[in-house]
Amino acid sequence: MLAKLKNIDIPIVVILLAFMVISTMMVYSASVDHPSIVISVTKILVLYAVCFIAFLACSVFDFRVLIRIAPYLYGIGILSLIAVYFFGKKIHGARGWFELPGGLTFQPAELMKLILIICVTALLARRGGDLLQIKNDIIPVGAAVLLPFILVLIQPDLGNAIIFVIILLGMLWIGNIKYSHVLLSVVILAGAGFLILTLYKQFHQPLFDLLKGLGFSHWMDRIDTFLYPHEVSADDNYQVNNAIRAIGSGGLEGEGFLQGTSVHSNFIPFAYSDSIFVVVGEEFGFRGSAVLLLIYFLLIYRMILISIQSSHLGGAYIVVGVVSMFVFQIFENVGMMIGIMPLTGITLPFVSYGGTSLMINMLSLGLVMSVKLHQDREPELF
Repeated sequence: MLAKLKNIDIPIVVILLAFMVISTMMVYSASVDHPSIVISVTKILVLYAVCFIAFLACSVFDFRVLIRIAPYLYGIGILSLIAVYFFGKKIHGARGWFELPGGLTFQPAELMKLILIICVTALLARRGGDLLQIKNDIIPVGAAVLLPFILVLIQPDLGNAIIFVIILLGMLWIGNIKYSHVLLSVVILAGAGFLILTLYKQFHQPLFDLLKGLGFSHWMDRIDTFLYPHEVSADDNYQVNNAIRAIGSGGLEGEGFLQGTSVHSNFIPFAYSDSIFVVVGEEFGFRGSAVLLLIYFLLIYRMILISIQSSHLGGAYIVVGVVSMFVFQIFENVGMMIGIMPLTGITLPFVSYGGTSLMINMLSLGLVMSVKLHQDREPELF
């Protein structure tokens, strides 16, 4: 089994090492002057080392076994989402974490993203590449995603809930959905979006009062910051305005490592996690930001090559699911820091500090690598 590692994708390994260096530098810079957050370089490197071992372990594990046991994985994921709602720890207004020994936490919603990719793969692969049917394929797959979507939404964790939908859309597209169904969906979604926006503005105050009573009013604060930035309070605009100002002050070359004025004055909330891109933009400027985005592009490119070269249909579906997840997370995280996307709690893959997020991202990439390493013509397991 370990002999398969001889065929590991070296460019992806090099990219992961580059992310480790970037993440260590950026998280250290974001936390070194923070009054309450202390994250040592040793802690970051140990976390990356553990997650890298998990990446290698997942790479040598046959992905087809996971497809075969997809129903059991789905059950475990759903039970964990239900359990965390009742027994989880509340952080930043969302009850979505289990407390673990040693002060660690685990977020089931992150794990559910990977489980959904495997489960949707198992459902789509039954068609063998034929056109998907609404009754037999699209509705069952949609129902499988809808349940965890609702469970995560009520935590409330809008960011991860949206990622579930993005994974579904990306995998349905590669699963050979009919163009007529795509066109119909676009028309319905466009009409629904226009209607929702109209009703949202017309019934804004009653809706706000309702969500406030349910404890979800911060959703509207974030949406209003995106839709009506000139009508919300300075407090609601604080993070976005400071992020845009900090990235802009970085200019072409940046203010220098450990020299970011806004970051080290603690004007950027969650600079070590959700807002890590601000640290890159302020301290390394446009050039540093462009290099980071180029590295992401190379990673996505390598994964797409693995999908194209896969001899197993299920393997190609898995890779596309992971690619959909990463592309949206990158776009959303960077976009919300420059004001073109609403604020969510989505981290920047492989760079933001967060044990569960990094572990799931590494396992996801390990699953992609497993597709590359298991190209033999053994009988399909799904």
